[in-house]
Amino acid sequence: MADITPVIETMEHRWMRAWVNREIKALKGLTTSDFILLTASKPPMILDRPSWLEAAAKRWDCTSYRFGDIYVRSVGAVAMFAASLELKATLDGRDLSGTVFVTDLWRKGKVRRGWKLSQRVVSRIDEDRDLSKAIKSLQLWK
Repeated sequence: MADITPVIETMEHRWMRAWVNREIKALKGLTTSDFILLTASKPPMILDRPSWLEAAAKRWDCTSYRFGDIYVRSVGAVAMFAASLELKATLDGRDLSGTVFVTDLWRKGKVRRGWKLSQRVVSRIDEDRDLSKAIKSLQLWK
């Protein structure tokens, strides 16, 4: 099976550039009708597709982004993308710039066979290096 990483990575960049450029039509075209954005806030919050598109158009600005290490895995017509994401962003003028971790679920359409973003989960990164080392020690495939 071909490596899907470059395809999904390209779709991610299209989606992020559309947000930076406030290209709402492009964002709509890149998302499924049942798209949700889930934030790891306390309590967790969900934006459905209409809410996300409205926010991206008027209130949630992103002026630049950069992905860190990227992980992509596909299972049939579904692909998962996970990466650290450094953002310069504001929400209603409040600075939200920083690094987050995103986990995106992409689905391949049945009719047009194109990939669309179905879900994005945004969470803060745990900077504790001891935790990373502890989890690595659990890996059986050393």
